[in-house]
Amino acid sequence: MSAGQHTFFVLVTLALSVGVALAAVASFRRFTLPRPAVGAFNGNDMVVMMAFVIALPFLYLAFPNWLLPPVLGLTLIGGLAVTWGPVIPSRALRWTLILGLIAADWLTARTAEDDPTHATPYWLVNSLMILLMAVGAANMNAQGGLRLRHVSRFALALAVYDLFFATVIPMTQRLFNAVQGYAFAPSAGIRVGDLGAVVGMGDLLVYALYTTVAYKAYGGRGLRVSLSLVAVFGGLLPPLAPLLVEAATGSLPSLVPAQLFFGPAAFAGYLVLRRGGAERRMAEVRPPAVPAGAAG
Repeated sequence: MSAGQHTFFVLVTLALSVGVALAAVASFRRFTLPRPAVGAFNGNDMVVMMAFVIALPFLYLAFPNWLLPPVLGLTLIGGLAVTWGPVIPSRALRWTLILGLIAADWLTARTAEDDPTHATPYWLVNSLMILLMAVGAANMNAQGGLRLRHVSRFALALAVYDLFFATVIPMTQRLFNAVQGYAFAPSAGIRVGDLGAVVGMGDLLVYALYTTVAYKAYGGRGLRVSLSLVAVFGGLLPPLAPLLVEAATGSLPSLVPAQLFFGPAAFAGYLVLRRGGAERRMAEVRPPAVPAGAAG
């Protein structure tokens, strides 16, 4: 990878990481979502989510090639339908937008001359869907009662998970290779000629969730701390790490999971923030929000 390619990779990774975090907080300030019917989200929900994260790669790798795109597409449709429901109350408009994005993703992937991983239009559409998914899911969990201690422990658990499946059992690289070249890849990025960069949906969701919950819990201070951690340990260090490893060992690693850096940093950030007092609950937060559906 040339210096120009690596610079592009770093800049795109930084922009996506910080951008999804800022978008999630902006959505938090703009929309008030209904309280979940099952009660507040808590640590038990994080355990369920962690189990889902562990099981998902095995499921994806077990699917035959022809079945993978439909499964990924249905996952995106379901996720967008749930997260957009409170924000776009018109059922017709909501499904028109969702199905329009799905169709655009499929068509741009199908019409790519080589494969979707080298098609700029495909990445623009696919990235938009993945970012919207991350923003919506982060807000549902943050406004549903999830607390920063839960998110920070989840990020730390992901760091252990990524370390194990990147070194002991190389599942992460196999999953990344398996979903590339198909429509509805669970990642966001851009490809322009020889320049390219991709960030996984899971990483983007963690950045959005951590920043939104930190803002809810500690206001402006939480936002500043969380955004700084996302920028440095999510946007900068992961794409720079392969170069640092190569300089130290002479060998360029094919994959360095981002959560190896962000997970411990996120947990440390929570420990710093909680020294300023207890976390605010959603009922105590009064952001300049408009109830979903009231605007326009």
